[in-house]
Amino acid sequence: MSTKSGTCPICGSEGTLYAQARDIEYFSTPEAFDYRLCSTCDLLFIDPVPADRLNEIYPDNYYSFVANESGKNLVTKFKEWLDKRSFRGFLSGIPGPRLNVLDVGGGSGWLSDLIRGIDSRVSKTQIVDLDPGAQAVAERHGHDYFCGRIEEFETSDRYNVILLLNLIEHVDDPVGVLRKAAGLLAPGGRIYIKTPNFRAWDARIFRHGSWGGYHCPRHFVLFSRKSFRTAAQMAGLDVIDFSYTQGAPFWSVSMLDALRRAGIATVSAERPAVYHPIMPLLQAAGAALDFARKPFFPLSQMIVHLGKP
Repeated sequence: MSTKSGTCPICGSEGTLYAQARDIEYFSTPEAFDYRLCSTCDLLFIDPVPADRLNEIYPDNYYSFVANESGKNLVTKFKEWLDKRSFRGFLSGIPGPRLNVLDVGGGSGWLSDLIRGIDSRVSKTQIVDLDPGAQAVAERHGHDYFCGRIEEFETSDRYNVILLLNLIEHVDDPVGVLRKAAGLLAPGGRIYIKTPNFRAWDARIFRHGSWGGYHCPRHFVLFSRKSFRTAAQMAGLDVIDFSYTQGAPFWSVSMLDALRRAGIATVSAERPAVYHPIMPLLQAAGAALDFARKPFFPLSQMIVHLGKP
């Protein structure tokens, strides 16, 4: 797909300016980035794509690179309970006596640890991510680790389970990544994806306030249900199951930034948003709001299960 500035990375159509955003979480750079909307396939994308600046925009204290050694708060425990319930149902639909798991963007391996504890059939866990520090933690937990981009990962193994949780929005060629995942999928295997939905309340409310779901400038593409289905079809994959889920992280980051701009809270590169002491309270409030409106409105994250036709 064309990488010409201002064009959609899925269909190549010209995008129109939708919003401008800054890094309100890690303050990795002070500049503002444009987000453009493709009216053809309904994809939101950053322009220009900072794909050559990964070491700058992913600091060493980025959340998925840091192992949680300090225990879990109630919000984290509740989220883990929800994840376990979701993954248990997902894994039950995949046949076979043994499961090979590929976790793309898996960081230090917390999710692979979770999956391994849910299903005794899991025999191999492979993580693909960018951080050598995370690699040391993951390997200490018994996971294989490839330090690099999924586009560079080569193996003869095939995987029954491929996890792309909060990953597909971080790449400049989402259809290419989905095709890569399809090529690594074993017969009968499934791909589990979680990704933001920019057609949601909080995305509208904070559209011009560096909405937390932009995760600017690390989210290169943001999908709606329509644009994600288009990308999956282009990659030769079928949507097996689709649902919305709570977007408490996006609410909490957006609200914390509002408090920062009001002079009530302090957020900086030294103390990013994710580590701020009031984040658990903001996340709990965001989750409660989303659970209350879930029966009636699309939420700001989507869970999609994909398989080969």
